[in-house]
Amino acid sequence: MILGLFGALQLLLALRVIFRFVRTAGGDRIEVSNESRREQVSVILPVLNEAARIQACLECLVAQTEAVKEILVVDGGSTDGTQSMVAQYQPRDRRVRLVDANPVPSDWTGKTWGLYLGFKNSDARSEWVLCIDADVRCSPLLVCSLLAHAERTGISTFSVATRQLLSGFADAMLHPSFLTTLVYRFGIPGKATCNSHQVQANGQCFFSRRETLSRTDAFRTAQGSFSDDFTMVRKLAECGELSGFYESDGLVWVRMYEGWLETWSNWPRSLPTQDRYFSWHEATGLLEVLLVQALPLSLLAIAHAIGAPGWLVALNLSLSLTRVGVLIGTARAYERRPWTYWFSPVLDLPVALRLITSALKRRQVWRGRVYIRRADGSFEPLDSSKTVAT
Repeated sequence: MILGLFGALQLLLALRVIFRFVRTAGGDRIEVSNESRREQVSVILPVLNEAARIQACLECLVAQTEAVKEILVVDGGSTDGTQSMVAQYQPRDRRVRLVDANPVPSDWTGKTWGLYLGFKNSDARSEWVLCIDADVRCSPLLVCSLLAHAERTGISTFSVATRQLLSGFADAMLHPSFLTTLVYRFGIPGKATCNSHQVQANGQCFFSRRETLSRTDAFRTAQGSFSDDFTMVRKLAECGELSGFYESDGLVWVRMYEGWLETWSNWPRSLPTQDRYFSWHEATGLLEVLLVQALPLSLLAIAHAIGAPGWLVALNLSLSLTRVGVLIGTARAYERRPWTYWFSPVLDLPVALRLITSALKRRQVWRGRVYIRRADGSFEPLDSSKTVAT
């Protein structure tokens, strides 16, 4: 009886996931373009103690064409020499400008405050805004290609599914398992939507019209969010705006973390995409990750021991084969793949449990600050006079 109810739930969630794959298949891509554009772009780069990574990022940004009007590096109080490194670029390229964002207000998370302040200090004559992270590396044709994609599609807000660089053999097992949870919950990149429960985003490379961001006040909406990218596009969807999420032809790549331990510790902070818009839709997505992505392999291994009926075994065999197909599909998200990549599904179960427990936590720690989740799903810094159970 219990196995029958479990199988029925698993089948229902599996049908939702398969429908999502079918709905998002055959999407668009951002193609490389070197055509000059009259429209101009303000680049916002929020940083905090990024001395080890910012130089390579700035090299890529100053190599962009004159479509980039300015490069605003918004510093939240670095103590590792980040600001002095930025200062070295200012005589070399007049577009580079340092914005001091310290101190961060108590009701903002650090990155969202940097984005908001950068937007407020940017040149109002720039029609577009590109938000980018310090660990991003990009082609000199990135901005030209983003403008061309916007003109071709008519989409005013979209982000790039960046190519990922892995740190080693262990990370090649863990990182893909985490990344795949996004595919199961939101589908394949390549579409635009104004459904707040279907939109995808990537704050590593986020592109939008200034007018759209200003009219919707998207940055302020995300002020207490650790998933600022998802919160902003959910706000845009609430306002009826289309948001897209696209792969590109090798325009952007990033190494998010320096090892598997950083991946395990830090990515679950934002990966559940929990924010003020989090509802039963998003909670169901986490359940789909558990029952449709993570459990089939384990259930097949113990099917005989638990006396699973034949139809339940067949269902989980089908889901396991689907997982292999997704593994082949996500391979293109990685610049280089150690052989351990192909064994990443064995970590799906601990990854699923990690995401679910992270979504249930009231306290999150990031960059030395402790944040507490409010009733509306946003986060606020912990008052040192308070104590909160984890």
